[in-house]
Amino acid sequence: MAKQDEIVLGIHAVNALIKRAPERFIEIWFLKGREDERLLPIINLARKYGVSVQFVHRKALDDKSEGEQHQGVIARVKPGKVFTEQDLDDIIEAAKKKGKNPFLLVLDGVTDPHNLGACLRNADAAGVDAIVVPKDNAARITSTVRKVAVGAAETVPLVQVTNLARSMKAMQELGVWLVGTAGEAQQSIYECKLTGPIALVMGAEGKGMRRLTRETCDELIKLPMAGSVSSLNVSVACGICLFEIVRQNLS
Repeated sequence: MAKQDEIVLGIHAVNALIKRAPERFIEIWFLKGREDERLLPIINLARKYGVSVQFVHRKALDDKSEGEQHQGVIARVKPGKVFTEQDLDDIIEAAKKKGKNPFLLVLDGVTDPHNLGACLRNADAAGVDAIVVPKDNAARITSTVRKVAVGAAETVPLVQVTNLARSMKAMQELGVWLVGTAGEAQQSIYECKLTGPIALVMGAEGKGMRRLTRETCDELIKLPMAGSVSSLNVSVACGICLFEIVRQNLS
């Protein structure tokens, strides 16, 4: 396998990508003897687009997935577009041209691929235009992220920026309000107005946002915690906060 090629595994991830970018596919391996209603649509699409299809035994798939759950399908694809700070302005302006308020999610220091995948899934469901992450000290799109995201990794751009605080200031200049989540915040999310162009900023579980990231936010909010635990998993908190923003913009 060429170094730049990527592996995509799992029914949802492969299905979402082949529908969105069939030109990226090089070959797909399917579990031999399993041509059921979940895999058959992918097999048919692969053949329609002229993608090489191979049916192999489970051990071959297990070896290729390196221990990850593959659900009977693994694809080898060409690398996708890497979004950078140069794309961020375009994403914000594109949202405005569609007549919608830009809606962004900023993740500062989220390094666990399962959390990133879950945040992508949340973001897709909530209608987020892009997720912004620092180039360093952050999870990237991997086969694990794609599988956890169940297709959302193909629909929500992941923008990797060199300097997160600088990119946040650029968002502010374009009229985006930055709302950060922090345990020490004075007001809860349910006390804040979260309408208009907005970016939700979340830090890594445990450490939270870095100092400069926190200081760049326009407003800090927290989730009210009634129990004995001090914080939620970042992807759980992310989902709650994103959908409170959605609720306020629908009301």
